[in-house]
Amino acid sequence: MKRRELLGAIAGATAATALTACGSNEENTQAAAAMQPQKTYKWKMVTTWPKNFPGLGTGANNIAKLINEMSGGRIEVKVYGAGELVGAFEVFDAVSQGNAQLGHAGAYYWKGKIPSAAFFSSVPFGLTAQEMNAWLYYGGGMELWEEAYKPFGLIPNPGGNSGTQMGGWFNKEINSVSDLKGLKMRIPGLGGEVLKRAGGIPVTLPGGELFPSLQSGALDATEWVGPYNDLAFGFYKVAKYYYTPGWHEPGTTMECMINEKAFNELPADLQSIVRNAIKVANADMLAEYTARNQQALQTLVNEHNVELRHFPDDVLKELKTISEQVVEEEAKADALSEKVWASQKAFKEQVSKWTNVSEFAFLKARNL
Repeated sequence: MKRRELLGAIAGATAATALTACGSNEENTQAAAAMQPQKTYKWKMVTTWPKNFPGLGTGANNIAKLINEMSGGRIEVKVYGAGELVGAFEVFDAVSQGNAQLGHAGAYYWKGKIPSAAFFSSVPFGLTAQEMNAWLYYGGGMELWEEAYKPFGLIPNPGGNSGTQMGGWFNKEINSVSDLKGLKMRIPGLGGEVLKRAGGIPVTLPGGELFPSLQSGALDATEWVGPYNDLAFGFYKVAKYYYTPGWHEPGTTMECMINEKAFNELPADLQSIVRNAIKVANADMLAEYTARNQQALQTLVNEHNVELRHFPDDVLKELKTISEQVVEEEAKADALSEKVWASQKAFKEQVSKWTNVSEFAFLKARNL
């Protein structure tokens, strides 16, 4: 080999070795980075529900479980029931102030802080569970909810739905609207305003205080959720009549609020995991309530001899008339409430046409 050819071969080999080394170093760097322990986040979730309470409390637990599993342990969420870390009605402030990263509750509890909040939970004679999800996800509801919570550093999410609730437990028969006058009843949100207009006395109490309040006579009646939860609380022991339908909460959305600062500190993949875990749990809760309510209702009626009653049609018609007045007045409380109700009202008028020719028509046919 000539000297020039020999030098060329050496130079080529040296260049190839250098390139190989560069590639090897880069791969080694990537491999080393992959082996570095990933940052983990320890989050707290506070709730307005008793610890592990069926449906509501376990729904909050489900969100935490999904986030823990889907993140591979990179986010560890610990759930606190009402009173464990903060009181039931202190959840909003705890998450807003960053003392907890997640909160599971019902938006209507915060009506005193945000006038429009109740519209994101349930409106008397309003949207069903499926219709609420449709409005929130595809009808502009989420954008409005986020606008309402933004000043408080919170990101709202639908965190479950109980479906159509029951009308409540009463220690007196309701045969006319006059029977509601002077009635002390636990009923929150817009439904409470309607009862007040009908002459009743609405009271807001957390779930854990309802049984003793009925037992002592501090309450004449209470609504809570439906058979699944009401059986667990044992209301059949202290109230005689169980009324349907839940005109005040036709499809009650639960919420899972996120502290915005804590959320923004997460990498993009974990942000997606948190939002989608909540979305999965939202659908799961409705499925569970649909399955469990009927089972519990049969137990209440057949084993505990509960008297299942229907509100008379004339009572429902009067409550509907009052509800329409109350909701319109509440919507005028502030500019955002007016905007939220305008959106939901327009969506209801649109979607109810489809509901009537699809599900409602089918249900009538199925019951022939």
